[in-house]
Amino acid sequence: MRIGIDARFFGPKQKGLGRYVQKLIKNLKDSGEFEFVIFLRKENFNDFHPPSKNFKKVLADWRWYTFAEQIFMPYIIWREKIDLMHFPHFNVPLFCPTKFVVTIHDLVLKKFPTKKATTLNPLFYKIKKLGYKIVLSRAVKKSQKIITPSNFTKKEILKYFKIKPEKIVVIYEGVSKKIEEQKVAFFHDREKKRLKNLKILEKYGIVRPYILYVGNAYPHKNLEGFILAFAKTIDSKQSTVNNLRLVLVGEIDYFYKKLILTINKQLITNNLVVFTGFVSDEELPELYRNATLYVSPAFLEGFGLPALEAMSYGVPVAASNTGAQREILGEAALYFRPDDILDMAEKISLLLKDVNLREGLINKGFEQLKKYSWQNMAEETLRVYRSILTI
Repeated sequence: MRIGIDARFFGPKQKGLGRYVQKLIKNLKDSGEFEFVIFLRKENFNDFHPPSKNFKKVLADWRWYTFAEQIFMPYIIWREKIDLMHFPHFNVPLFCPTKFVVTIHDLVLKKFPTKKATTLNPLFYKIKKLGYKIVLSRAVKKSQKIITPSNFTKKEILKYFKIKPEKIVVIYEGVSKKIEEQKVAFFHDREKKRLKNLKILEKYGIVRPYILYVGNAYPHKNLEGFILAFAKTIDSKQSTVNNLRLVLVGEIDYFYKKLILTINKQLITNNLVVFTGFVSDEELPELYRNATLYVSPAFLEGFGLPALEAMSYGVPVAASNTGAQREILGEAALYFRPDDILDMAEKISLLLKDVNLREGLINKGFEQLKKYSWQNMAEETLRVYRSILTI
């Protein structure tokens, strides 16, 4: 049996989707029962190295959300004689020639259909929005199974689409660290380990102490509100942390550029808010490890992987109380209302001041992480493949 995986998002530069695809394929490598055909673009074709003979990579250099992928992806899927196709995002070709599984991470574009989230003019935005609606609806209805990373997203899909609940399979994502080893490493001489690679911080102009955020700057991520809350935190007379910085990690795209233009310039010129741009997987752990705390301020998250990654490095987390965050982070985070700047600032200040609260969340974080494993995610995904191919 030949299983195709649309890996055109493969790699960390494609943010959460890229990491999901990368980790899925990596952890499928021990399965010898299927032949996997991995579809990639030119930009990531050489990044993937087939781990065994049952993996084959194929060039599919068509950009996502385009007419080209709608026209040419069906042909290449047919040419490769695929028995089951896995699309890790909703952009499934309307005329997919085989059975398929789709992963739907969230319904952000349906719940937040704002013009702020596009670079297109109003006419093309309306056309894109209509196309999105058609493609998503068909993907939901025509797929054999839908994979989601949280029960929250499953409920959202059932709210908007009339399908049977058993069609949706919730499969949590994972974290890369061996949690017990990481926990021991953190509590053993933690300061020495934090100071290990400060040259990486210097490279990005980062000075401790700092609050960290990792991800994109799409409007639903609420970074404007987060920066306002940060400004209130450092202006507060109750703040006990001197020279506190905010570090935002993410490729400087249209949305980050727009954010930079809208915030108080003094925050940037005084090096209080640092935009690092893209940070590689090799360097990112040092930015996590040295952070005072991590904040996830989004209005909606379908899973929220960076917050879990922060926990794996012994960093206390504050997060919005919306979306899937309470489900995924459990009791291991301090929650705030994302639409209330004052509440966000107060919770951040509380976490900065209260050492016992931070230590408690760190311990709870290591326990919460035991629920998540990339290997388990891959094994559960394989079970979905088997359930379809054995029918």
